[in-house]
Amino acid sequence: MAVLDTLTHITAQAAPAGGENALMGMLPIILMFVILYFLMIRPQMKRQKEHRNLVANLAKGDEVITNGGLLGKVTKVSDNYITVEISNMGDKPIESILQRNAVTSVLPKGTIKAL
Repeated sequence: MAVLDTLTHITAQAAPAGGENALMGMLPIILMFVILYFLMIRPQMKRQKEHRNLVANLAKGDEVITNGGLLGKVTKVSDNYITVEISNMGDKPIESILQRNAVTSVLPKGTIKAL
């Protein structure tokens, strides 16, 4: 009888340790997700937000670079499209219509003249 009481007492003490051990086993996986969030997901969300603000603030006269590498000056802005003056050959400028999301960056004023 004393052996049975001792065995029951030992198993009762070991059970809570198993729950704590399972938490310690999950800790590396939780840490990996936290590190993944701060190294990959959060910076990507920040870049997307900056690009959304850049596209929303496009205005006539801005000098831009597009995804395709075109360099030009914005001449018209609508809801989804912009018209970009690529070159000025003679008396008629060469313009192209692009989606607003195609703009990669906005250059400082006067950059095109310097090139």
